[in-house]
Amino acid sequence: MEGNEERWRRHALLVDNVEHRYGDRQALRGLRLEVSAGELFAILGPNGSGKSTLFRLISTLVPVQAGEIAVFGHRLPGAQHLVRQLLGVVFQSPSLDPKLTVRENLRCGGVLYGLRGAPLQARIQEVAEQLGVADRMNDMVETLSGGLKRRVELAKGILHRPRLLLMDEPSTGLDPAARIDMWRALKELQKSQRMTIVLTTHLLEEADRADRLAIMHEGRTVAVGAPGELRRELGDQVLTIRPPLPEVERWLADRGIEARCVDDEIRVTGHDVANLVPALAEQFGRQIQALSVGQPSLEDVFIARTGHRYWADRAETPAA
Repeated sequence: MEGNEERWRRHALLVDNVEHRYGDRQALRGLRLEVSAGELFAILGPNGSGKSTLFRLISTLVPVQAGEIAVFGHRLPGAQHLVRQLLGVVFQSPSLDPKLTVRENLRCGGVLYGLRGAPLQARIQEVAEQLGVADRMNDMVETLSGGLKRRVELAKGILHRPRLLLMDEPSTGLDPAARIDMWRALKELQKSQRMTIVLTTHLLEEADRADRLAIMHEGRTVAVGAPGELRRELGDQVLTIRPPLPEVERWLADRGIEARCVDDEIRVTGHDVANLVPALAEQFGRQIQALSVGQPSLEDVFIARTGHRYWADRAETPAA
């Protein structure tokens, strides 16, 4: 990969063997990632997986310690100024001033990007109409709903027509309807502007909306691909058996069926695994408390690649 200039240039984002440490703790471990121009790409991972560190490195908030990152061929470390001109960044924490109007917030953001006068006013009007906030320009930001605030954040982030839009946990604090609204806006930006969008998220259902995603675990990517393709690699069904009886595991192993014991259940993925249910029920009767069959999810992909659940404690799983 080193020295391959064409490869660096043809990707919107290229992460090559990046490592990062906070004192004795290693947050990223030889991370590699490729994002093509025009993609809507999600970086999915539970808390502590390293996705927030990666976001800070790409957005140039912290310097690259080892390895390289390139945004449309401009490499970090070394080309921070050029990379910043290509980026639009929407942070997880609100960056709007609640005591200013929507227009005033956008004007302040535009000035920071070097826009002035009539071109700035025209661009403010353009992004306001594009993101459906043109009728709220004179409203104080503190009076807006969470979904509208996020739209204004997004408008501010694209004022300077960035080639790559970075978003950190974009649906934080939004209700389900506002999340759907935000995703509709992102898809429209991708389609109409050919904008490359990279976002971090810990929400499985959110990453499922992306064109492609990278699943992170302990500073590494454990799976990269389109959501549907990653699920199909597991087969078309997942069978769960509770409790995780050793004799059930042996019964499956004797038949050459690969199973994985995860916490309080046995999981079997593949094609037509529902056909195992009658035989299991007949063989083990009341020893089995529950049998269920469903379609593989991104959590099943995570389990298959890491050996444990996406959420360490299921009680902590946020509502969809």
